[in-house]
Amino acid sequence: MTGYRQVLAVPGMASLLGVSLLARTAITADVMALTMYVVLGLDMSYAAAGGVAAAITTGLALGGPLLGRVIDSRGLRTVLLVTAVTQVVFWLSVPVLPYGVLLGAAFAAGLLMVPAQPVTRQAIAAMTTAGQRRAAFALESVHGELSYMAGPAVVILCAAKMSPDVVVWAVGAAIVAGGAGIALLNPPLRAEDEADSGAAGRPPRREWLGAGMIAVLTMAFGATTLLGGIDLAIVATLEEAGQVSWAAMVVTVFGVASVAGGLIYGALSRSLPTWLLLGLLGLVTIPAGLARDWPWLCVAVVGTGLLTAPTLSTVADAVSRLAPAGVRGEATGLQSSAQSAGFALGSTIVGVAIDVSVPAGGFAVAGLAGLAAALTGYLLSRRPTARTRSPLGDPGIAGAPDAEPLGADARPGAWATGPGPRRSGDEPRTTAGGQPRGS
Repeated sequence: MTGYRQVLAVPGMASLLGVSLLARTAITADVMALTMYVVLGLDMSYAAAGGVAAAITTGLALGGPLLGRVIDSRGLRTVLLVTAVTQVVFWLSVPVLPYGVLLGAAFAAGLLMVPAQPVTRQAIAAMTTAGQRRAAFALESVHGELSYMAGPAVVILCAAKMSPDVVVWAVGAAIVAGGAGIALLNPPLRAEDEADSGAAGRPPRREWLGAGMIAVLTMAFGATTLLGGIDLAIVATLEEAGQVSWAAMVVTVFGVASVAGGLIYGALSRSLPTWLLLGLLGLVTIPAGLARDWPWLCVAVVGTGLLTAPTLSTVADAVSRLAPAGVRGEATGLQSSAQSAGFALGSTIVGVAIDVSVPAGGFAVAGLAGLAAALTGYLLSRRPTARTRSPLGDPGIAGAPDAEPLGADARPGAWATGPGPRRSGDEPRTTAGGQPRGS
């Protein structure tokens, strides 16, 4: 655990992680809060609630790169001020908005959501050394699992005892409090040796959004496509067995296993390639469909859980190393968008698979989606034009062991890409944007 002590000893890191956990837990709960409000407060159908959930999730997916680009050019506090004010206006007005207006307002709220997770990832890359980043990003992925486990559950409990209006106000207040806390901390988003990178201008996208970055974003998309379908497959399996009341227990076991896996992985002395972890995640997910009742399903999801947080942490680490400092915000925004889109697609395709086959088909489709993304990421990262290796000590970022570091005269974070332009690397889940774990 020495690595974790070193990370938490970094000035400002413990405070940042604590405030970020508050914001991310509230953001993870926003869809559930709006669902409960539409169903209980407006007395409308779950389909109507799904429309509001889709609106805010779409906004989150589209807003990530936009907010990241503004952070790169205008600074962190400007974005936090605008997003916090937007959230205050939205959550206070939810109880008085008619359904049609609520749909548009939810989209706008998602588009301008407080960027707690992307900012945390950027700050981790700026505040830690190369040897500390695996442990730091493991803690960040564990944050995602904890927020995913706590946020929706707290909303459901509160909705049973409080007015839906009070619940949405409380969620909004927590989001704003988290954003205000991050603004007060004002963590650095660039390391000291990157302080002048903004003056040099933004590097063109073709210099950093190449095969290596596309490989990582593809694997981010694939990881949450897999994760987006697992909960649905769990519920379908238990419903078929007449044990749906045990779904919360299985999901809790899954989450605890993921937290344990993230902490174990962060304490290891070496990293593993993203494609390998994602491929293993896909492989262990497929046979989970063989379980027929809740005790065996608890056992079956342990393997998937143990690999979830490590996979998401390597994705974040890879993005942080491939993105130059001047575009770090946009790159982490793209990561959040990819993960939000994957989560939405995973729920859809797994739902279709369950409808046309059996619940086990949901696990199979989710696992195959992860395997396909891992294979695609591996092939992209092996392309000659994507020969990259991080001088920060991780030979397996995207699975390119033959990459070559720059010479000793290069500043930390620089990358060699053969005859092409040089890249500088830095920063980068979950439940994501607001909804999916890890996004």
